[in-house]
Amino acid sequence: MPANHHAWVALLTAELMVPWSDSLKSKRRVIKSIKDRLSAKFNASVAEIDFLDEWQRATIAVAMVSNDRGHLERSLQAVAKLIEETSDVQMLGVNIDWL
Repeated sequence: MPANHHAWVALLTAELMVPWSDSLKSKRRVIKSIKDRLSAKFNASVAEIDFLDEWQRATIAVAMVSNDRGHLERSLQAVAKLIEETSDVQMLGVNIDWL
């Protein structure tokens, strides 16, 4: 009897404000730190996807895959919480899409 395999794929996008940034270099340093922490802690793929040339705005995307939707939902909530608790950014909005 064939096994029933389900893969859940989720994409979290977060729009961020980096209020203390005074250059692209300082913004990228803050965003890189967040990306590195998320990637290491959650084994997720993370990329900056919008506002690349603006000093104080950024949108990051976090992609995760799991065979357990509940685990994925809890992980995404933890991702959003980690971003919210980062003192260098303000989260303007967050969205989760199931792919």
